[in-house]
Amino acid sequence: MHTDSALIEAYLEHVRVEKRLAARTVELYALDLAKLQNFAAAVASPAGVGAAGRGLALLDVKNHHIRRWVAAMHSGGRSGRGIALILSGWRGFYAWLGRQGLVTSNPVQDVRSPKAPKPLPKALGVDDAVQFADFASDDDAWLEARDCAMVELLYGSGLRVGELVGLDVVASAQAKGWIDMQAAEAHVLGKGSKRRSVPVGATALRALERWLALRGPGAPVAAPGQTAAQAHSANASAALFQGRYGTRLTAQSVWQRLQRRSLQAGMATPVHPHMLRHSFASHVLQSSSDLRGVQELLGHANISTTQVYTRLDFQHLAKAYDAAHPRAKVKRGGG
Repeated sequence: MHTDSALIEAYLEHVRVEKRLAARTVELYALDLAKLQNFAAAVASPAGVGAAGRGLALLDVKNHHIRRWVAAMHSGGRSGRGIALILSGWRGFYAWLGRQGLVTSNPVQDVRSPKAPKPLPKALGVDDAVQFADFASDDDAWLEARDCAMVELLYGSGLRVGELVGLDVVASAQAKGWIDMQAAEAHVLGKGSKRRSVPVGATALRALERWLALRGPGAPVAAPGQTAAQAHSANASAALFQGRYGTRLTAQSVWQRLQRRSLQAGMATPVHPHMLRHSFASHVLQSSSDLRGVQELLGHANISTTQVYTRLDFQHLAKAYDAAHPRAKVKRGGG
C-alpha cells in the first residue's frame, strides 16, 4: 500500500536526484506537497479511505477537489501568482504519479490560478502634474529647454516615449513623426505602425519654440552618392530631441532625465514617461468623460485598454467624496 508520505518522499527524491533540482527548489516542492496533504486530510471521506480511515488519499484526489482548494487559497488571500506556483508543484507530482502507473489522469492538468487584478496605471494628481511640468531646473538653458519640451509633449499630448524620441524636426517620407507647429498637432507612429495625430497645447508649443531656438538647424543633408532615406537614417540631426553630441535621444535617456527632474522638483515619487501619459489620459477623462475621445488621443486599438482610466477617475471621485462629504467618514459596507 502506498502511503501519502511515502509517495511524497519518493517524488522529492526523484526531483532531487534525477532532475537535479536545487535544494531550495526541492524544499519549496515539499512545502507545496505538505499543503496538498493537509487539504486532502481535511476532506471527510468514508472509513477505510486515507490514513486511519479519515481524509482523502492523494491517489484519490480529483479535479473538483483541486478547484475547491484553489478557491480556498484565493479566498484566504493568497495571490494568483502564489497559487500558480503551488499548482505547478502539484501538477508535476501527479504527472510523476501517472508515469508510475499510480493514477490514470492528472487532477491538476486543466486547473489555472485566479487571474491577478491588473494594477491601476500610476498617474500623478493634477496639482502634482502641473507642479512637475512648471518646474524649472538649474541645468543650463539648452538642457532645460529640451527637457521642458519633452515633459510638455508627454503630459500635454499623451505621447509614448517611443513616439517622442521618434519625432523629427521636419516632416518627410522617412520621418516616424514630427510636429506641425502651424496646425498645433503632433503626427506620430504608434504601436502596430499606426499613425495618428494629436493636438499640441499652447504651453507645449511655447516650450517647443524655446527648444528649437536653442537646438539649432537639423535638416538632414545627403552626402554624395546617398539617397535622402540613407541621409535621414545616418544623420541624427533629423531628430527633434538630441543628446549633447547630436545623437537622437533614446527612451532610456528620457527615463533618466525625467527621474532626475522629479527628484529636483521634490516629487514624492520618481516620474517616468508613461506616468505622464497615464496622467494625461486620467486628467482629460476627469474633465471630459469622453472615453472614445481619450481612446483616439492615446491611439488604443481597443477601448477596453482605455477603460482602465475610468477606474482612476472613480478613484479621484472617491477621494473627493471622502475629503468633502459630511457623511464620508461613516463606515461603508456591512450590508
